[in-house]
Amino acid sequence: MPLSILGISAFYHDSGAVLLQDGEIVAAAQEERFTRIKHDQSFPNQAITYVLNEAGLSVEELDSIVFYDKPLLKFERLLETYHSFAPTGLRSFLSAIPVWIKEKIFMKKLIWDELERIGDGKLGKKPPLLFPEHHFSHAASAFYPSPFEEAAILTIDGVGEWTTTSIGHGKDREISFLRELNFPHSIGLLYSAFTYYLGFKVNSGEYKLMGLAPYGNKAGESLQVYKRLIFEKLVDLRDDGSLVLNMEYFDYATNLKMCHDRKWHELFGFPKREAEAEISQHHMDLALAIQEVTEEVVFRLARTARQLTDCRNLVMAGGVALNCVANGKLLREKIFDDIWIQPAAGDAGGALGAAFAAYHLWHKQSRLLNDDQSDKMQGCYLGPEFSDVDIKRICRKYRTDYHQFEDSQQLAAKVSELLADGKVVGWFQGRMEWGPRALGNRSILGDPRNPEMQKRLNLKIKKREGFRPFAPSVLEEDVGDYFDLADQSPYMLLVASVIERRRKKLPANYDDIDMYDRLYQLRSDIPAVTHVDFSARVQTVSKQTNPIYWHLINEFKKITGCSLLVNTSFNVRGEPIVCTPDDAYQCFFNTDMDYLVMGSFLISKET
Repeated sequence: MPLSILGISAFYHDSGAVLLQDGEIVAAAQEERFTRIKHDQSFPNQAITYVLNEAGLSVEELDSIVFYDKPLLKFERLLETYHSFAPTGLRSFLSAIPVWIKEKIFMKKLIWDELERIGDGKLGKKPPLLFPEHHFSHAASAFYPSPFEEAAILTIDGVGEWTTTSIGHGKDREISFLRELNFPHSIGLLYSAFTYYLGFKVNSGEYKLMGLAPYGNKAGESLQVYKRLIFEKLVDLRDDGSLVLNMEYFDYATNLKMCHDRKWHELFGFPKREAEAEISQHHMDLALAIQEVTEEVVFRLARTARQLTDCRNLVMAGGVALNCVANGKLLREKIFDDIWIQPAAGDAGGALGAAFAAYHLWHKQSRLLNDDQSDKMQGCYLGPEFSDVDIKRICRKYRTDYHQFEDSQQLAAKVSELLADGKVVGWFQGRMEWGPRALGNRSILGDPRNPEMQKRLNLKIKKREGFRPFAPSVLEEDVGDYFDLADQSPYMLLVASVIERRRKKLPANYDDIDMYDRLYQLRSDIPAVTHVDFSARVQTVSKQTNPIYWHLINEFKKITGCSLLVNTSFNVRGEPIVCTPDDAYQCFFNTDMDYLVMGSFLISKET
């Protein structure tokens, strides 16, 4: 029997489950995809059921079960924090502590009760239940699946138990920590505080803040003023990347919101933006200011990691590692020869790291790299897959007509014609992606050359804020024809600039015109994926990891000469990415998409 390990993350946000067998990932999925509750934090019953079914295993047949953090250590942090700030935070204390006393400090029992429910009865045999620390799980998720025998490790998030940032060293199967930064001082929580103040939801709106930042005026006086105020009043940043936050301005340690609204109003000169309120230039400038501050912190931490480890390679995880703008700039800084970032860098990925940590350290198994120097993530296509029978069943359920193609080449040729004709296509293929990005298996696709595509996708299909950019999926062999990017970016974790020869000349007053006038200005010959600062969050598509998607883009290239597509996740605002054919059909039917492709089936709204 293969050595089988179940990794679990739960109870904060983005619960998930992973199954390893003999050090290879069999399956991984986030609970939100099954419950349809975005960022679902509940125990991942359905994700666990899925990953066990992929291997035909029961809970009793597992060799170990690993939870991604140490709940008692986290409880210790809560108690010590409330004690330190008392009497401030009484309301938050009365809200949080009863839940911990009733449930979370009895985490082992809670986990076993849930696993017994999955197994429909009392477990005869209970595998060992392990609890690595939160940032160890992040570090393990970054290092063990990476293609590097040795690497510096950088983990940055809001907070785990105590740790908010760590620098480590990985070699063979060993991981050691060299530096840590502890709560309440956290670059992740600082970024989330600005997310909150600018009117977005914490733990999900950070992407929106990152997308808003390029609208800030780099040449304007406000940007420099805001950055100076951040460094003078909010953050004491040291040369090594460590920082101390001025907690007089922050409320997250003991209360139910991120910052002191009144003090921030006095500091920056405008009140907290309410959700859905108009976005003004000062909001954009402040977003750019905190983005640039975050980048400076990441650069300093990376330089310290290089000095401490003397490694040529860096691996990263934690929620801040999903800041693809900072990642792209870090790559261009050339502090390291190569950088690998865990695609599921947030809490869901902690389940993966926890499982790998158990495999290599608890079970003392050797670490074997792939012969082709690829990573262990299998393109991140690790979720559920559905057969033609499953798809036909959905077509019958909704009494919809369809055309079934005999082979994927014919399908790709037809769909590429539709895309070239300006149609928007829901694209549902193979195994669902692991992590927050759609990578060509649960995607909505469009023509990047169409100047109306960005507006249509945002407002009529995704039903989200109009300012948000879209990502390109480009054939990996052609990436240099479009973007200033010498490396591959298979997981959409790097932002790069559109090359000069594809850019259009902008008006002289470009930085001073209205936000949406800037947005709809024609900036390049691929306008639907060119953000206001000529940047794009790039996915390079490999023929080896996703041949069907590669063939689709290649067919589009044959017709149009353009070897990339607009790729956005197959969902609408407020919902998780679709998982099943039923999810896909309902999303398709309730939006302005023109066509839906599921497997070899093409479904049209046109009569």
